[in-house]
Amino acid sequence: MDSAVDSTTPEQLRTGLTAQLVEKGWIRTPAVEAAFRTVPRHLFVPDGVSLADAYADEIVVTKRGPDGKTRSSVSAPWVQAYAVEQSALQPGARVLEIGSNGYQAALTAEIVGPGGHVVTIDIDADITDRARTCLDQAGYPQVQVVHGDGNIGHPPAALFDAIIVSVEAGDLAPAWIEQLAPGGRIIVPLRMRTVTRYLTLQRSGDHLVATGALQCGFVAMQGDRSQLARRVPLRGNDIVLLLDDDPIGVDTGALATALATPRVDVWSPVTITMHEPTAFENLHLWLSSQPRPFGALAVDRDATRGLVDPQDRFTCPTLLTTDSFAYLAMRKIDDNNWQFGAHGFGPDAADLTSDLIELLTVWDHDHRHRTGPDITVYPAGTSPDATERLQLLVPRRDTTIAVTWPTSENSR
Repeated sequence: MDSAVDSTTPEQLRTGLTAQLVEKGWIRTPAVEAAFRTVPRHLFVPDGVSLADAYADEIVVTKRGPDGKTRSSVSAPWVQAYAVEQSALQPGARVLEIGSNGYQAALTAEIVGPGGHVVTIDIDADITDRARTCLDQAGYPQVQVVHGDGNIGHPPAALFDAIIVSVEAGDLAPAWIEQLAPGGRIIVPLRMRTVTRYLTLQRSGDHLVATGALQCGFVAMQGDRSQLARRVPLRGNDIVLLLDDDPIGVDTGALATALATPRVDVWSPVTITMHEPTAFENLHLWLSSQPRPFGALAVDRDATRGLVDPQDRFTCPTLLTTDSFAYLAMRKIDDNNWQFGAHGFGPDAADLTSDLIELLTVWDHDHRHRTGPDITVYPAGTSPDATERLQLLVPRRDTTIAVTWPTSENSR
């Protein structure tokens, strides 16, 4: 490590991180800025993590499972700043955090002050024990740490002005809505057909409306109600299809067999530069919200080079039929531009790649340079009134998620 960095004090590093988050727009209010300048993040990371790494704008893993995958972490500061800002907390507010890393609870405790109350809950006793120790060492004994299932919330301390969920959820637990104070907000990474968005949800009549949506990645929620996406290996762990619902008629065995058929490659007139990150977010959500069988492809590129080459190797949008699939592809055409296309396998590859190219063209014409869709969440058994706009309903155990895009007439 550079000696200058090694000799920098935690206070200096904290000031530098805060300034960076302000400059990038993740911190927008004086209260959140003051919290980031105050809370000693280095006291919430594992022993052996350097001060420089503790104050880098990156996640720090705090626990791994037997498979080596992350089970808990201190999230990247920019994500935590976003969540706290979206919560719109005021002094005296009551806050419930689902998923305990300690640091975010300390940030919210700084903002709500001595008149507020912060509860952080986690299903893993190791994590809550660690959070309790870190919070005490950092000087936040007033934060209440609860070992329990976050899906049931914490009724003794309700109602909450904000519920911040720090793990990926496939549904909204009824308890969260019941324990939300009037005018309160739920900040939750909600997965919709393999695509996760950090939603800011507020009540509107009998349902919730998303007033903010940010692409993100979180550790998945644990427990009986976790509702994880299903992983379908098409070629071991090298090529895996992720399904967030069970498309009627899809034969996963036939999809694996399709890999032995010649690949169909088709390229669209739609191009993109690497300086348009929000366009990728918008496009993935557009493709996933089509009312047709859909999944996402996760690929080890090194092990599958020459066979599959998806645009995103972690969660690439994929259209499906019973025995065929086509995924979003991309190739470089010059130093600044990349071209979108589609690769398909199986008997229906030609039709699926053509469909994907058509969807790309519609997105480019009608939605690329506009705001994203409306996202609303309704209690199970209910849904929005029919409209003339394209609408996808994602039924879950406790809610129905509606994703609605403006038509070309409405978007002009």
